[in-house]
Amino acid sequence: MSATDASTRSPLPNAPGVLQAFGLILLYFLLQVVAGTLMGVMAGAIEKIRHPQLPLAEVRKHATDVLQQPDSNAMLVVVAVPLIAMLLFWLVHRTWPLLWIRAMPPGFGVHGHAAPRWYAAALLVGLAMPPLGALITQWLAHGHEVTQNVEELGRHASAPLRLPLGIVAVTVGPMIEELMFRGVLLSALLRRMSTAMSIVMSSLLFGAVHLAGLNFQWYALPNLMLLAAALCWLRLKSASLWPAMLAHGVFNLFALVALFSVGNG
Repeated sequence: MSATDASTRSPLPNAPGVLQAFGLILLYFLLQVVAGTLMGVMAGAIEKIRHPQLPLAEVRKHATDVLQQPDSNAMLVVVAVPLIAMLLFWLVHRTWPLLWIRAMPPGFGVHGHAAPRWYAAALLVGLAMPPLGALITQWLAHGHEVTQNVEELGRHASAPLRLPLGIVAVTVGPMIEELMFRGVLLSALLRRMSTAMSIVMSSLLFGAVHLAGLNFQWYALPNLMLLAAALCWLRLKSASLWPAMLAHGVFNLFALVALFSVGNG
């Protein structure tokens, strides 16, 4: 066992367990479902106020039609995801304050300041992974089109919502996902298994939870796992979570620029 591996397993009070990390990730996605449900309730209430004579079944149908509009889904992402992210950042900081400021696992690396070369490496990872991942996915898909929910939202959302949707996808989304997967989850796994196995397990889970957004197109899974493994490498080598956040954001930015360029063409 290397000195690095041994240090990741050193006992630390109040360190997260694997089940706690899984619970945090589950909470992130459940809160998005709750936000969508609340939006549906609000849409129904507005329809009832506007058309008090309509029966309840018609009100529900109108509310469902409103929620199925691309702008409604885009607005949900723009409003709900930042609020959920702030809540989870607060929860993680409140639950594990000592780990929040600790650079190496079982710390989360949020306050770690990486050397400039690791931010350069993050830029390279963020720029290289989209074309490489696309090649792998298209090879596995045998010509089938692969789309993500966020791409569909961006493609069909109105022009005023594209910019805030892009900002959330490039900043807030990567920050909260890196905190959960390369922060809390990776640190929890490293206390119980080898570094290699921890990276494999966290990368597999990262890919699995995104399959719903890919309409369960399994051939996108290797691309996501490869990205997750590269982000794990950045997190561990730089002793900071910020290079992984940067690479993740650049990865998303690359995809959005390509999408909007096509959409405007």
